[in-house]
Order: sequence, then C-alpha cells, then structure tokens
Amino acid sequence: MLELLNVSTRVGNQQHIQDVSLQLHPGTLNVLLGATLSGKTTLMRLMAGLETPDTGEVRFNGVNVRGIPVQKRDVAMVYQQFINYPSLTVYENIASPLRVAGLDKATIKQRVHEAAELLRLTDYLQRLPADLSGGQQQRTALARALVKQAKLVLLDEPLANLDYKLREELRRELPGIFAKTGAILVYASTEPSEALLLGGNTATLHEGRLTQFGPAIEVFQRPVDLQTARIFSDPPLNTLLVSKQGAELRCDALVMTLPVDNADAAQLPDGQYTLAIRPWHLLLDVPPQLEKQTTEKQTTHARINAHVEVTEITGSETYVHVRLQGAQTQRWVALLHGVKDLPADSPVQLAIDPAQIYLFDSHGQRCLTPPQREDV
Repeated sequence: MLELLNVSTRVGNQQHIQDVSLQLHPGTLNVLLGATLSGKTTLMRLMAGLETPDTGEVRFNGVNVRGIPVQKRDVAMVYQQFINYPSLTVYENIASPLRVAGLDKATIKQRVHEAAELLRLTDYLQRLPADLSGGQQQRTALARALVKQAKLVLLDEPLANLDYKLREELRRELPGIFAKTGAILVYASTEPSEALLLGGNTATLHEGRLTQFGPAIEVFQRPVDLQTARIFSDPPLNTLLVSKQGAELRCDALVMTLPVDNADAAQLPDGQYTLAIRPWHLLLDVPPQLEKQTTEKQTTHARINAHVEVTEITGSETYVHVRLQGAQTQRWVALLHGVKDLPADSPVQLAIDPAQIYLFDSHGQRCLTPPQREDV
C-alpha cells in the first residue's frame, strides 16, 4: 500500500502540494484529476521519489521511503512527453529495465514480446525511435513501464499523443494490463470523461489541494463541494446564485422562481445558495421531451430567457453557449443531442428541472444532490 500522510511541498514562494493524505491499495487504478497546474505531476514525483516533501511522509507498505533513491524503489513512470533512448531499437528500449535488473535473456525476450503484442509494437521492434510516429514512441515508453512489472506505475497523461482509436482502445485495456501485476496504478488526467471511462478511484485536485477521493462514479455524482463539482464537469458546470425562501428558490436578477419539491431541499434553512446543474440536464426551447410531460410536471420547471452566443456541433451532439438575459456576465452551456444550428444572438429559453439540481451553501459545501438516474 502507498500512503501519503499530510504531504506538502513548496517551490520558492509557491505552494505546489498542500497537506495531501491518500491511501492507494495494490491492484487499484487511481486517477488524479485536475486542471493544468493543479499539482498532479508534482504529486506523482513525490510518490516516485523524484522529489522530497517539505512536510509529511510517503510510506510504501508501512515503510517511510524518505531518502530512498528512485532507482531503488519499485516504480515505473511514463510522462505525456515520451522518453526513449534514441540510439536503441524499440526492442532494446523496452528491454532496458530488465537488463538493468539482471534478468536472463529468455525472460527478457518473453516479456518484451508480450508487451509489444499488447501495445501493437511487434512490427517495429527493430526500428529506432526516430523512425516511429509520436504514438508509436509513446507506446514504446508504455511497454517499457509494463515489462518492469513495478509495484507502483505512474502514468502522467500518457495517451495525449495517441490517435483517437488507439487512445480509446488503451483506455479500455490499460487498467486490466497493469492490474494483472497487482500494481498500484496512478493515472493523471485533465479530462473528467477519461476518469469516468477508466473507472477505479478518482482524486480531484485544485491548486495543490486534494478536494475529494473515492470511487470515480461516487465523486462524480456526489461531489462534496462546489470546487470538486467544477473539476469533475466537462462541459463546465452551470451555476447561479439563488435565495431560498420557503418552498421556492429565487433569482430576482433573472426573474426566475424554482419550486422546491424535494424533501431534503425543503428542510434547508432559508438563505443564499449556489444552484448548479449539468449541461446535459438543461432543456432548451421547451423540447419534445418536456412537452410530453403532464401539465403538473411542466409547472415545476423554472424557465430562464437567454441569447445564443455560439454553437459547437460535434456531429452527434451540440454545445449551445448562451448568455442569460438580465445577467450580462452570466454564461451557461447546454449539451443537446443531435445537430442544433442556432444563429448567434437568437433568443432561447432554458428550462430547469428541480429534480436535477445541486445546491451548495455559502461555504461551497454540497447540501442537496439530485436523484442519481442517468448522470453519466
């Protein structure tokens, strides 16, 4: 087991990691999720022994590993920017950690060919890195980490340079590939969708702080605070300051009133809250799925007038970026199925289902969670 106990580190006057505690168990996949500069790579370097924490401890199987050089730790690491030996063939690159470990030729050959087959490198074993594509070079680095059979494998955005098809294949295969070795797998990502696709556990990071850690789907569906919800939302989470008054949520600037028909929400004290709703739970221009509901159901939806700023069509889905009327700086995004080519500045109406909202208190702590149906 890998344990981080109240680990902190500074570089100059900047706090890179702040009081992080984690327990990672053998055979588990653990995603570090956060924006660029949130502390993911620094945390991995602390785990690997490439950096030493200013305060706190890093323990492996109960032993404080402070002062043990990275060469003597059972760890493998792959960066987004692949690193290979330019003068060695792909075969020798993959075999290099096994030769350093003093394994016999037969074992080396077996492991290299197994890893090469898994990572689609069999036809390139006699080539030099300079003769490979970027994706092939990254796969070589992954294969080198795989053959080492390390107990701790650190992957820092390792699939960013691969083509879409191979990236999706490896996302499905990587957890199983490394789980067979019983390794602790730590995978850094900036993409919430990747954390969900990989499964396992997710640790959300913001400015060097750990905001939440647990099973990925649990962190996604039940973020402990607003910061975690924002980290784990792509497209961005839509938020709005509202006041609770009895059985209603109100936003006077938008002339919006949302009935509170949730027993948990009804028990909340009156006051100021942040309402949050995911982009795919917004309804636009009273679409057919809303019209088919009963009149009683329709009356529970709050409506907000807005103007389209831009639409992004991906083929199967459309992102509609809007400016809320009455709040010039308030912008939301709706994720709609199919192609919706809406002209810029055209008026639209957003419908909010009270059953799909989160509420966060004035300190950013979650105090209302929507029923979990088809959130993912």
